[in-house]
Amino acid sequence: APDIYYDAYGADTLRLYEMSMGPLDQSPPWEARDVVGMYRFIQRVWRNLVDEDTGKIRDDLPANDDTTERVVQRTVDAVRSDMDGLRFNTAIAKLIELNNHLTKLGGCPRDVAERLVLMLAPLTPHVAEELWQRLGHDGSLAYADFPVADPALLVEETVEIPVQVNGKVRSRIVVATDADDTTVEAIALADAKV
Repeated sequence: APDIYYDAYGADTLRLYEMSMGPLDQSPPWEARDVVGMYRFIQRVWRNLVDEDTGKIRDDLPANDDTTERVVQRTVDAVRSDMDGLRFNTAIAKLIELNNHLTKLGGCPRDVAERLVLMLAPLTPHVAEELWQRLGHDGSLAYADFPVADPALLVEETVEIPVQVNGKVRSRIVVATDADDTTVEAIALADAKV
């Protein structure tokens, strides 16, 4: 019964799990251990923002860098698209990927925090509202605009290309996305493995 999970993990965890189960038009089987996974995700988001000793936003949050900003922009774009298409399960997966990146970074940079909380709001409204208040906002996040991605930051500057010789991948090269065929061929031929 849902009441058992609600009592043990809270409404946001139960809501997040139900939306992560798969497309809305399918009826996947209930997996109790996956509920715990969603609970742990919410806990990791919380720890990436809140100091557990003081209950305030962490003062040791890392600075945002170009790599993180590009990950955030791609996530904002993908989550917005998934929400518009009612693909909550894939939106949740992208938010988990973003949070994993932030965990490796050592926490959520302050200028990323608000966007993360706004993306979580439709999925975990209670936790998101609590984080919004802790970030220093007086009003509800229900009146805040959903983040919008910067199209300039969605374009990758480089791309990795596998190089095959006689049908076998021998190497992978990284080239600028606007590189012409001659440049790509020259870089591939200069690779010692090729």
